[in-house]
Amino acid sequence: MRAVSGVWRWRHNPLRRATDRCEAWLALAALLLVVLVAPVLGWVCGALTDDALQESVRAQRAQRHLTTAVVVRRAAGPPRFAGEQEGSSGRAAHTSVVATWRAPDGRPRKGTVSTTSKAGGPGSRVRIWTDAAGRPAPRPMDVPTAHTHAVLAGVGVFLLATGFIEVGRRLIVWRMAHRRYAQLDRAWARAGPDWGRAGTGS
Repeated sequence: MRAVSGVWRWRHNPLRRATDRCEAWLALAALLLVVLVAPVLGWVCGALTDDALQESVRAQRAQRHLTTAVVVRRAAGPPRFAGEQEGSSGRAAHTSVVATWRAPDGRPRKGTVSTTSKAGGPGSRVRIWTDAAGRPAPRPMDVPTAHTHAVLAGVGVFLLATGFIEVGRRLIVWRMAHRRYAQLDRAWARAGPDWGRAGTGS
Protein backbone atom coordinates (compact mmCIF):
# COMPACT_ATOMS: atom_id res chain seq x y z
CA MET A 1 0.00 0.00 0.00
CA ARG A 2 2.90 2.38 0.67
CA ALA A 3 4.11 1.86 -2.90
CA VAL A 4 0.66 2.67 -4.31
CA SER A 5 0.27 5.73 -2.08
CA GLY A 6 3.76 6.86 -3.13
CA VAL A 7 2.87 6.73 -6.80
CA TRP A 8 -0.40 8.60 -6.18
CA ARG A 9 1.24 11.20 -3.88
CA TRP A 10 3.82 12.19 -6.47
CA ARG A 11 1.39 12.11 -9.39
CA HIS A 12 0.33 15.78 -9.24
CA ASN A 13 2.90 17.19 -6.81
CA PRO A 14 4.57 20.27 -8.38
CA LEU A 15 7.77 19.51 -6.44
CA ARG A 16 8.11 16.01 -7.82
CA ARG A 17 11.31 15.02 -9.56
CA ALA A 18 11.79 12.38 -12.18
CA THR A 19 13.67 10.25 -9.66
CA ASP A 20 10.78 10.53 -7.19
CA ARG A 21 8.39 9.10 -9.76
CA CYS A 22 10.88 6.38 -10.68
CA GLU A 23 11.35 5.35 -7.05
CA ALA A 24 7.59 5.22 -6.49
CA TRP A 25 7.02 3.12 -9.62
CA LEU A 26 9.94 0.90 -8.68
CA ALA A 27 8.43 0.26 -5.23
CA LEU A 28 5.09 -0.59 -6.85
CA ALA A 29 6.75 -2.97 -9.32
CA ALA A 30 8.65 -4.68 -6.48
CA LEU A 31 5.43 -5.06 -4.51
CA LEU A 32 3.68 -6.66 -7.48
CA LEU A 33 6.60 -9.04 -7.99
CA VAL A 34 6.51 -10.08 -4.33
CA VAL A 35 2.72 -10.55 -4.35
CA LEU A 36 2.37 -12.23 -7.76
CA VAL A 37 5.66 -13.72 -8.94
CA ALA A 38 7.36 -14.92 -5.75
CA PRO A 39 4.41 -17.13 -4.65
CA VAL A 40 4.24 -18.69 -8.12
CA LEU A 41 7.96 -19.48 -8.01
CA GLY A 42 7.56 -21.01 -4.55
CA TRP A 43 4.57 -23.11 -5.65
CA VAL A 44 6.33 -24.35 -8.79
CA CYS A 45 9.47 -25.27 -6.84
CA GLY A 46 7.42 -27.01 -4.16
CA ALA A 47 5.45 -28.98 -6.74
CA LEU A 48 8.57 -30.06 -8.64
CA THR A 49 10.33 -31.00 -5.41
CA ASP A 50 7.31 -32.99 -4.25
CA ASP A 51 7.18 -34.89 -7.56
CA ALA A 52 10.89 -35.75 -7.29
CA LEU A 53 10.59 -36.80 -3.64
CA GLN A 54 7.51 -38.93 -4.29
CA GLU A 55 9.43 -40.69 -7.06
CA SER A 56 12.27 -41.24 -4.59
CA VAL A 57 9.81 -42.62 -2.02
CA ARG A 58 8.46 -45.11 -4.56
CA ALA A 59 11.99 -46.14 -5.58
CA GLN A 60 13.11 -46.61 -1.99
CA ARG A 61 10.05 -48.66 -1.11
CA ALA A 62 10.63 -50.84 -4.16
CA GLN A 63 14.31 -51.39 -3.34
CA ARG A 64 14.08 -51.84 0.44
CA HIS A 65 12.41 -54.59 2.37
CA LEU A 66 11.20 -54.86 5.94
CA THR A 67 12.29 -58.09 7.61
CA THR A 68 12.66 -59.66 11.03
CA ALA A 69 16.12 -60.09 12.52
CA VAL A 70 17.11 -62.27 15.47
CA VAL A 71 19.38 -60.63 18.04
CA VAL A 72 22.67 -62.42 18.68
CA ARG A 73 24.11 -59.94 21.18
CA ARG A 74 24.32 -56.23 21.95
CA ALA A 75 26.85 -54.36 19.81
CA ALA A 76 29.58 -52.28 21.40
CA GLY A 77 30.40 -50.07 18.41
CA PRO A 78 28.21 -47.73 16.38
CA PRO A 79 25.98 -49.31 13.71
CA ARG A 80 26.60 -48.96 10.01
CA PHE A 81 22.93 -48.33 9.21
CA ALA A 82 19.72 -47.42 10.99
CA GLY A 83 17.28 -50.19 10.12
CA GLU A 84 14.34 -49.32 12.30
CA GLN A 85 10.73 -50.08 11.52
CA GLU A 86 9.05 -47.48 13.68
CA GLY A 87 9.85 -44.29 15.50
CA SER A 88 10.97 -42.28 12.50
CA SER A 89 11.63 -39.31 14.75
CA GLY A 90 15.31 -38.53 15.05
CA ARG A 91 14.85 -38.21 18.83
CA ALA A 92 13.97 -41.92 19.21
CA ALA A 93 16.51 -43.99 21.14
CA HIS A 94 18.52 -46.36 18.93
CA THR A 95 19.85 -49.72 20.06
CA SER A 96 22.83 -51.31 18.32
CA VAL A 97 22.75 -55.08 18.09
CA VAL A 98 24.44 -57.87 16.20
CA ALA A 99 21.67 -59.83 14.52
CA THR A 100 20.98 -62.44 11.87
CA TRP A 101 18.28 -62.26 9.19
CA ARG A 102 17.49 -63.55 5.75
CA ALA A 103 17.91 -61.60 2.54
CA PRO A 104 14.97 -61.34 0.11
CA ASP A 105 16.41 -64.28 -1.84
CA GLY A 106 16.54 -66.41 1.32
CA ARG A 107 20.29 -66.28 2.01
CA PRO A 108 21.29 -65.84 5.68
CA ARG A 109 22.86 -62.55 6.69
CA LYS A 110 24.57 -61.27 9.85
CA GLY A 111 25.69 -57.80 10.86
CA THR A 112 25.44 -54.84 13.20
CA VAL A 113 22.25 -52.84 12.90
CA SER A 114 20.47 -50.07 14.78
CA THR A 115 16.83 -50.29 15.68
CA THR A 116 14.30 -48.30 17.68
CA SER A 117 12.42 -51.51 18.44
CA LYS A 118 12.92 -52.72 21.99
CA ALA A 119 15.70 -55.28 21.68
CA GLY A 120 15.93 -57.85 24.44
CA GLY A 121 18.59 -60.46 24.97
CA PRO A 122 19.87 -63.00 22.46
CA GLY A 123 17.06 -64.64 20.55
CA SER A 124 14.71 -61.64 20.65
CA ARG A 125 13.35 -60.30 17.38
CA VAL A 126 13.60 -56.80 15.90
CA ARG A 127 12.38 -55.36 12.62
CA ILE A 128 14.96 -53.92 10.21
CA TRP A 129 15.10 -52.63 6.64
CA THR A 130 17.35 -54.24 4.05
CA ASP A 131 18.18 -53.55 0.40
CA ALA A 132 17.64 -55.97 -2.49
CA ALA A 133 20.88 -57.79 -1.62
CA GLY A 134 19.88 -58.22 2.02
CA ARG A 135 22.27 -55.62 3.43
CA PRO A 136 20.98 -53.33 6.23
CA ALA A 137 19.59 -50.10 4.79
CA PRO A 138 18.13 -46.87 6.20
CA ARG A 139 14.39 -46.64 6.65
CA PRO A 140 12.80 -45.41 3.41
CA MET A 141 11.35 -41.92 3.35
CA ASP A 142 7.61 -41.80 3.96
CA VAL A 143 5.05 -39.73 2.06
CA PRO A 144 4.34 -37.15 4.82
CA THR A 145 8.06 -36.46 5.22
CA ALA A 146 8.39 -35.95 1.47
CA HIS A 147 5.47 -33.50 1.51
CA THR A 148 7.05 -31.61 4.41
CA HIS A 149 10.37 -31.27 2.59
CA ALA A 150 8.56 -30.07 -0.55
CA VAL A 151 6.64 -27.41 1.41
CA LEU A 152 9.85 -26.22 3.06
CA ALA A 153 11.53 -26.02 -0.36
CA GLY A 154 8.65 -23.95 -1.75
CA VAL A 155 8.67 -21.59 1.24
CA GLY A 156 12.43 -21.24 0.93
CA VAL A 157 12.23 -20.29 -2.75
CA PHE A 158 9.46 -17.77 -1.98
CA LEU A 159 11.57 -16.13 0.74
CA LEU A 160 14.66 -16.19 -1.47
CA ALA A 161 12.80 -14.60 -4.37
CA THR A 162 11.35 -11.95 -2.06
CA GLY A 163 14.83 -11.20 -0.74
CA PHE A 164 16.28 -10.89 -4.24
CA ILE A 165 13.48 -8.53 -5.28
CA GLU A 166 14.00 -6.30 -2.25
CA VAL A 167 17.78 -6.30 -2.63
CA GLY A 168 17.41 -5.43 -6.32
CA ARG A 169 15.03 -2.58 -5.48
CA ARG A 170 17.39 -1.18 -2.86
CA LEU A 171 20.37 -1.39 -5.22
CA ILE A 172 18.49 0.47 -7.94
CA VAL A 173 17.33 3.15 -5.48
CA TRP A 174 20.89 3.49 -4.15
CA ARG A 175 22.19 3.88 -7.70
CA MET A 176 19.57 6.52 -8.49
CA ALA A 177 20.39 8.44 -5.29
CA HIS A 178 24.10 8.24 -6.04
CA ARG A 179 23.52 9.63 -9.53
CA ARG A 180 21.28 12.39 -8.13
CA TYR A 181 23.94 13.44 -5.62
CA ALA A 182 26.56 13.46 -8.37
CA GLN A 183 24.38 15.76 -10.47
CA LEU A 184 23.84 18.01 -7.45
CA ASP A 185 27.59 18.18 -6.83
CA ARG A 186 28.19 19.19 -10.44
CA ALA A 187 25.48 21.88 -10.21
CA TRP A 188 27.06 23.27 -7.02
CA ALA A 189 30.46 23.24 -8.66
CA ARG A 190 29.16 25.30 -11.56
CA ALA A 191 27.36 27.80 -9.30
CA GLY A 192 30.11 27.97 -6.68
CA PRO A 193 32.35 30.69 -8.21
CA ASP A 194 29.42 33.13 -8.53
CA TRP A 195 27.61 32.26 -5.29
CA GLY A 196 26.83 35.35 -3.16
CA ARG A 197 28.22 37.90 -5.61
CA ALA A 198 26.22 40.99 -6.48
CA GLY A 199 24.62 40.83 -9.88
CA THR A 200 24.77 37.05 -10.09
CA GLY A 201 22.35 35.79 -12.68
CA SER A 202 21.73 39.23 -14.17
